[in-house]
Amino acid sequence: MRFATVTANGRRLWGGVTEHGFSAVDDIFPDWPALDDVVAADGFARAWDEVEARSETHPLDAVTFEPPMQRSEKIICVGVNFPDRNAEYKDGQDAPPYPSLFIRFPRSFTGHGQPLIRPPESPQLDYEGEIAIVIGKGGRRIPREAAYDHIAALTLCNEGTIRDWVRHAKFNVTQGKNWDRSGSMGPWLVPFHYAAQLDDVALETRVNGEVRQQDRTSRMVFDFRYIIGYVSTFTTLVPGDVIVCGTPTGAGARFDPPIWLKPGDVIEVEAQGIGILRNGVADE
Repeated sequence: MRFATVTANGRRLWGGVTEHGFSAVDDIFPDWPALDDVVAADGFARAWDEVEARSETHPLDAVTFEPPMQRSEKIICVGVNFPDRNAEYKDGQDAPPYPSLFIRFPRSFTGHGQPLIRPPESPQLDYEGEIAIVIGKGGRRIPREAAYDHIAALTLCNEGTIRDWVRHAKFNVTQGKNWDRSGSMGPWLVPFHYAAQLDDVALETRVNGEVRQQDRTSRMVFDFRYIIGYVSTFTTLVPGDVIVCGTPTGAGARFDPPIWLKPGDVIEVEAQGIGILRNGVADE
């Protein structure tokens, strides 16, 4: 099952992505105007029955992909969550005892197939390929053994960053992480059913076909169960919340000299069982 939010002929739709195209089914579920509502209602199985019963309504080249979730209360991102990523900082410190977290705003993301936007204030647009989890069942202080019961779906994220703006202040990265349409999310949601979808998954980022980032989720410093438990300790998770779970080493900032994204580049983030998130780059 793959569920996407798209626009076509000026209308926002949601439905299923099949081998043959896109099948809009939002008109069948008036109480679920967005995928956010499907997540909250645990409605993927019902929705997919309708996708399979209906012929494709649009070829994929006739729709524009949007970020799958449109009304997330929270988008929480995890920093420095792979061992080699921690070593990049060259500060001699072992893996941190707790995860670094920051917030992104929905407006900072665009959809699959749309360009990441490089602002005129800085040329330092960078990529970070990540897996994101979508919360389906809310909770507070969620125990580790129950954490996977709270995941509704998986998607991909290119957590695009304006690097010099990350360093504008001493203790935060908010400025560099929230430029409009500097990152992307999608292409779709893949419903989550079993641990093998997350526990040891290959994650790779390519720029113009060149592999820049490559690792496996089994090597994460803080695994998905831990992240859900930790985050839900201080804030109540609600259906539709998105947690972006960390990127491997190899972002453009770590090259000597750094390699920033520029118009004409194509960035692909791929994870087993989820798909490929692909974006170009354009100047604002």
